[in-house]
Amino acid sequence: MQSVYAMHQSGSDSVEKQEKFLQYSLENIVDLYLIMLSSLVEIRKKEIDYINLAQKKHLATPEERNPNLRFINNPVLLALDESNSLSIALEKRKINNWQANDDTILMLLQDIKQSELYQKYMVKKAVTFEEERFFIADMFSELIAPNEKLYSYLEDFKLTWVDDIPVVNTQILKQLKKMTDDADSFRVPAIYKDEEDKDFASALFRKTVLNDSELAKEFIDKTPNWDLERIAELDTIILKMAICEFLKFPSVPMKVTINEYLELAKEYSTPKSSLFINGILDNIVKDLQANNRVNKTGRGLI
Repeated sequence: MQSVYAMHQSGSDSVEKQEKFLQYSLENIVDLYLIMLSSLVEIRKKEIDYINLAQKKHLATPEERNPNLRFINNPVLLALDESNSLSIALEKRKINNWQANDDTILMLLQDIKQSELYQKYMVKKAVTFEEERFFIADMFSELIAPNEKLYSYLEDFKLTWVDDIPVVNTQILKQLKKMTDDADSFRVPAIYKDEEDKDFASALFRKTVLNDSELAKEFIDKTPNWDLERIAELDTIILKMAICEFLKFPSVPMKVTINEYLELAKEYSTPKSSLFINGILDNIVKDLQANNRVNKTGRGLI
């Protein structure tokens, strides 16, 4: 949607250039994922450094000489630190953001240690693996993911990540909650399920852009009380993309298409856009079905 919108705004006719940027943006979601996930590893390392330095102090307190090691021995953090899958991915994509910006990690560690969540966790007499896992999941969702300074750093580092951050954080949280006490239970997921999934974004972008006039004709007569110029540009793009999925993507169920684009309208367009778009798409679906113009196959039938 943003790529189609960018082409409309710039007046560019270079489909290849915008498609390359689209693919670049999608691939960079992996970097964002690895940066967010590696923050957990780096936070643990900083706490180890702090403990080692405190123990060597000339006037170390009893607590500093015999520190509580529960946090750095957390099995989930250990599993992430020892994960070959994660280490290989970080090396392959040259992710070293926190080595160059350790002040962000130190800030996160300080916030964590001052939190009630951390204090309660550290004073428990004993903890099960489930409690260890839930602590890390809660720490990530409550203290790391919503941190404004971290968000600002990521936004400044790459503007295209603004809309990707919630998606990435949701994926990480899902994985953290599913980790087991098996040392190899964590794997960095592939960004695409298969080749069809990989090609979908480019195909949707191209078919929407290259069939712009044809797709517009499908809803012009469905908006009798609206001049085309009065419809928000983003709404016309959302309508064209949805109609494109109806007509040119047989494996995508029509209900799924409608729900997805209504969510986009709620998130990015005007307050009344979702109602307007829902009404138009509903009429278009009825018209397409009445004239046998849709040919859904496989999962598209559901």
